Order: sequence, then structure tokens, then C-alpha cells
Amino acid sequence: MASSAGAVSCLAALLLLLLAASTASAAEKETRLRVYWHDVVSGGPNATVAQVAQGPSSNASATGFGTVFVIDDPLTEGPNLTGSRLLGRAQGIYVSAGKDSLSLLMAMNFVFVDGAYNGSSIAIVGPNPTERAVREMPVVGGTGVFRFARGYCQARTRWFDASTGDATVEYNVHLRHH
Repeated sequence: MASSAGAVSCLAALLLLLLAASTASAAEKETRLRVYWHDVVSGGPNATVAQVAQGPSSNASATGFGTVFVIDDPLTEGPNLTGSRLLGRAQGIYVSAGKDSLSLLMAMNFVFVDGAYNGSSIAIVGPNPTERAVREMPVVGGTGVFRFARGYCQARTRWFDASTGDATVEYNVHLRHH
């Protein structure tokens, strides 16, 4: 008799745990969004990228290994920097972290300044191996409507000017958040 009461208690506890887990999942939202990231190196006083450090051998390296950049890049609704609505700014750093291939370590926040996500942000931290057509990086957090965000983004270079370093990159972001 005691063992059946214990089994019923265990079953009841398990059901309560499952119910609590499903309630927490039900409150979670899923959001997908696309933005265009504009890295403007050649803009003179309007540049959105600043080199702030470099390693002793950065200039001798084909990949610029050890070079650190700070960014405040526009995020737009479409691929045209001047003809698209500004949705936010990508603020953070990227570091040339690949010795043998151009791979960047990205640590940036997408800070939204317009539209439904105005005042919210997401944090992206991860490797960006630029030689790949599609690069995937983790979303590790967020604020505002993206509180407790987690997910990933996929980056695709849409335009790159090798002579200036200017680039437009499409970011497709997949999020789960509260």
C-alpha cells in the first residue's frame, strides 16, 4: 500500500513539473527579422568603423590578425543605406581573430531605434568566418521586447568594396524570448 501511495506522489509531482514547463514555454515568443548592416569604413568623418588597436604583427598579416575595430553601424530595413528606413544601430566590436583565414570575432548589440522594437536590443557574440557565404552566430541575450532572448542569426554579405572595406551584410535573426 505504501509503495502505491509513493508511486502516485511521484506521478503527481512529475505531472506538476510538466505543467510548469509547458506554461513557461507557452509564454515564450518567437520572432524572425531581417536587417541590413552597413559597415562604412571609407566615410571619413561619417565612417561607422574605427580601428582602435592592432597586434605587433597585424600589418604583416594577410588577415590583419589582432586588429580591433569599434562599430556603430546603421541597421536598415532594406539593402540601400540611403534609401532604406533606419531601424537601429549595430554597436560593439569586431576583432580579426583568424591567423590563416579572415575570421572575425563579433561582439555587438543591435539597438533598435524605430518601429515595433524601438528601445529594445539583442546581443550577438560569436565567430564570423567571412569566407563562408552564410555565417551563423549566436544571439545570447536581449532587452525590452527581446528580454531573455536566445537564438541565432545568419549573415550573408550582399555587397563588399575591396578597395574601401565598405560592406552591406544581410542579417536574418531567429529569436525566442519572453
